[in-house]
Amino acid sequence: MKKLVFSSLLAATLLGASDYNYEVSPMAGYVFPSGQRLENHAAYGAEFQYNAVDSLLKPELSVLWSDADYEYIKPHATDIWRTAINGVYDFTTSNNITPFAKAGLGYEHINDRGNGTENLNHNGAFADAGAGVKVGITDQIALKLEAIEMLKFNHFDWDNSLLLMAGINFAFGEKAQPAAPVAAAPEPVAAPAPKPTPAPKPVVAAPAPKPVVVAAPIDSDGDGVFDPQDKCPNTPKGFKVDSDGCPLKATLNLNFASDSNKVDTEGTAKVDAFASFLKESPAYKANIVGHTDSTGSDKYNQKLSEKRAETVKTMLINDGIAAERLTAEGMGEKMPIASNKTKEGRAENRRIEVELCK
Repeated sequence: MKKLVFSSLLAATLLGASDYNYEVSPMAGYVFPSGQRLENHAAYGAEFQYNAVDSLLKPELSVLWSDADYEYIKPHATDIWRTAINGVYDFTTSNNITPFAKAGLGYEHINDRGNGTENLNHNGAFADAGAGVKVGITDQIALKLEAIEMLKFNHFDWDNSLLLMAGINFAFGEKAQPAAPVAAAPEPVAAPAPKPTPAPKPVVAAPAPKPVVVAAPIDSDGDGVFDPQDKCPNTPKGFKVDSDGCPLKATLNLNFASDSNKVDTEGTAKVDAFASFLKESPAYKANIVGHTDSTGSDKYNQKLSEKRAETVKTMLINDGIAAERLTAEGMGEKMPIASNKTKEGRAENRRIEVELCK
């Protein structure tokens, strides 16, 4: 099976805090207790997320303070401190909006727990779970919105509270770049042996000319170019050809931001154009190969390269290309085409290669 390989270059930059080791988010919101002895109240604090771990779940520390009032006794305020450790999962998308989900455990401390057994609020642990979204403003700043449900066992009863929060997410501490591997030298390719020159044929006297009969032009391979002008007379059925009757080549120029499989508007237009080429040449099949730079672990980069290839494959299927004509695989960081010691070199290594075959 003959393969035509096309390599792509980096052409877009997408927003994402995953390029940085740390995220800090000053937050403010409102708590809606259900079953507790407290009124609805505001909450203020901060969340700290650490991204430099080889795991799908990123650890997060949340610290919140509230000044709340009691419902059933003489109104007075009390301080409430809530501290939680959560695991955060960020979903990858093709734009600057990053949804996330989180879950974990925490502890609630109430300074003034009330008077009387029926109104008593106990200090204690709680479980929480929630979801939200980060909307990119710049490369390192995003609007953060989230909703969290907190469940606490309080005085022989279960209390649950809904917490709605908004804040600004700041990302910093760009991830370190490890040394680039040394690429192996290409193996020499032996030149084909020259064909022997055929011996000249004996000259035979030409017979008397016969009336010239002009034959109808022939297109043996049915590609729309007649045989006398066809430089590729055996082009398979279904290939789009040029004026010489030879199959056209398509180049897919596509790139990714660091630690991302998102495709921006410019990249989407290029994928759509490549899908049009495949529609016009139904004899082609395509294998999409994803690559990464050397940032991060081998295991993580392998998964990231597979995600990049699957993203482009899914976009082609959505553009009307049959799934059986497409395959996708990831090569991780194993096949760099430039040095990973520079920003430009890493950008070239974060790429998609497309293999066309009959």
